[in-house]
Amino acid sequence: MLLEFDEQQGLIRDRSLLDPNYVVEEDRIVGRDAQLQEVTKMLRVALGDNRPPNLFLYGPSGTGKSLITKAVCNNISRICDSRDIRFGTIEVNCQDLDTLGVAVYELAQQAADAAGVAVEVPKHGVATKEKWDELYRIVNEHFDSVAFVLDELDMLVGRRDKQEPAFSRLLYQLSRAGANDELNAYISVVAISNDTKMMEAVGSRAVSSFTPEDVHFDDYDADQLKAILRRRQDAFHDDVVDDDVIPLAAAFAAQTHGDARKAIDLMRVAGELAEREGDARVREEHVRAAQAKVEKNRVLEVVRGISTQKKLCLYATAAVASQSTHGTARSTTGYRVYQYLTDAIDAEQYHQETYVNKMKELTTYSLVDFERRSHGPSSGMFLEFQFGERPETILETLREDSRIEMVSEDEVHSVVKAQLRNQT
Repeated sequence: MLLEFDEQQGLIRDRSLLDPNYVVEEDRIVGRDAQLQEVTKMLRVALGDNRPPNLFLYGPSGTGKSLITKAVCNNISRICDSRDIRFGTIEVNCQDLDTLGVAVYELAQQAADAAGVAVEVPKHGVATKEKWDELYRIVNEHFDSVAFVLDELDMLVGRRDKQEPAFSRLLYQLSRAGANDELNAYISVVAISNDTKMMEAVGSRAVSSFTPEDVHFDDYDADQLKAILRRRQDAFHDDVVDDDVIPLAAAFAAQTHGDARKAIDLMRVAGELAEREGDARVREEHVRAAQAKVEKNRVLEVVRGISTQKKLCLYATAAVASQSTHGTARSTTGYRVYQYLTDAIDAEQYHQETYVNKMKELTTYSLVDFERRSHGPSSGMFLEFQFGERPETILETLREDSRIEMVSEDEVHSVVKAQLRNQT
């Protein structure tokens, strides 16, 4: 069977172009001319005997922050090689790093990989200072200039008993290392975040030493997403993609915050579905099937890792949004449905303030967003939650949890209807 499939003519010619994390050439980067020019202008200082400034790149997920940083650093690295300047890009994604010590070790590991050497301290069982010293040793011995790229930095919160988040302490230590002569190499710290308010949580000491140049990335619109996909259409063989495929994939991605990663992923999944079905062309129906699959997969990836209490909060709120006129959910209504769910499965029931905080925490996954609203003097203030994905997809995915599956969908539906009628 494998040989039979291998002999079939596939539709996709170059799968790397359909990988959202693949660093494409500059001429494939669309709709980000100003940001590309700005980041290039500031980091190109590394080509000479100078320290580049620190940068803070912020904006929604999938708007080109990481792509442009990697593309610029790759170009700088090529030119530095030709000038015998030892330039290194040390990049970590902070999403899965839970403490400052783990983050520092990961930086040391990435620096060692870039230099082709080994880290000489263990990951666990030593003080964080020893990991810092090892990072400084590797950088000082192997690089003249380094860009530390800290992607999704706002996710590095660290232990709750600390006075400031771990990302604040990381920024302080890195940006002070050069001034304290711990690092001889010129360093630039590039902080990347989806949270536009991240810097508000950075401690005053870190702010004064980090002092970044800000670069804002806004959502892509549908036309820009179409242009991005057309620049990658040669990932497919000639004349196998129907004309309405790219506009439809761009339209789906534009509905969810203009996420280019989602648009590219939709094209990949649509192409793979068409190949799997043995079709000769990628058509609109494949994009619609891909949309349903990608949406569910992304939600599943997020909800698998969250606590039962967060799942209950999310389920209750999505249940309200799925039946409300505008597809949104008031926090007051969502909380009452949450109370019903916790009673139904005999789970611990949080106060309304904790429910709201749990929902706020879920905004970091780009599943949900909120606005503070008031519907007149009698109703008071409340949060109104909007979903980045279809609430029905979230409900369907959450019901894969056995405890939530115990609750009757019809009963939840009736409870939500009653609560929506009682909204003032």
